[in-house]
Amino acid sequence: MTHSSADASTPSTAQTTPAEAAAGPASPSPGRAGAGRHRWRTLDIVIAAVLGVVIGLIFTFWNFAGYAGFLALDALTPGFGGLVTGVWLLGGVVGGLVIRKPGAALFVEVLAAVVSMLLGSQWAVETVYSGIAQGLGAELVFLLLGYRRFGLVAAALAGIGSAVAAWTIELFLSGNIEMSVQFLVIYLTCLIISGALLAGALGWVLTRALARTGALDRFAAGREIRGLT
Repeated sequence: MTHSSADASTPSTAQTTPAEAAAGPASPSPGRAGAGRHRWRTLDIVIAAVLGVVIGLIFTFWNFAGYAGFLALDALTPGFGGLVTGVWLLGGVVGGLVIRKPGAALFVEVLAAVVSMLLGSQWAVETVYSGIAQGLGAELVFLLLGYRRFGLVAAALAGIGSAVAAWTIELFLSGNIEMSVQFLVIYLTCLIISGALLAGALGWVLTRALARTGALDRFAAGREIRGLT
């Protein structure tokens, strides 16, 4: 979802901190890249829509397979079900990593949620409410990173942001606010782990795999992986 990207970075005398290096390659600053760096192209909209539909189909499958795992883990220890929820957070992470523009993470996650709802999600319209919250969680992380960092750490942080947002909205949608503190802490911890791994790390791997096919050659995400200018 997001992010534009320039073809090459302008040399800079500023040093990169270890945290910035871990977060991944940075796109040029707005001053260098020009005022249009965050402007959506028609191609961005099309690819974001395609990603939203495809990830919505993944959600639809996970609504049954993943939810079965959720119930099994929750039966083992209440709150452990959060370990499988990361797949439902993929839209925001992948959208942000591919498009690299403001609003992309939110757009892809919400569209995926809409597709899931239309294909029969057992949570009906609440699926969309969750998608909005989860997309905003990932979007906020990319915003805090200035839409300039898209490495593995940035992806994991976006997954965590989406997970925290999911935990927050479920306090009200699922009535979790009435649950015990122990459950809430366990569930949040499991959500964060799953968000970092099944949304963040997996989303990063999927984006790189897609880039290697050449499908993203008109995006910075693709050019970086394939060494194109």
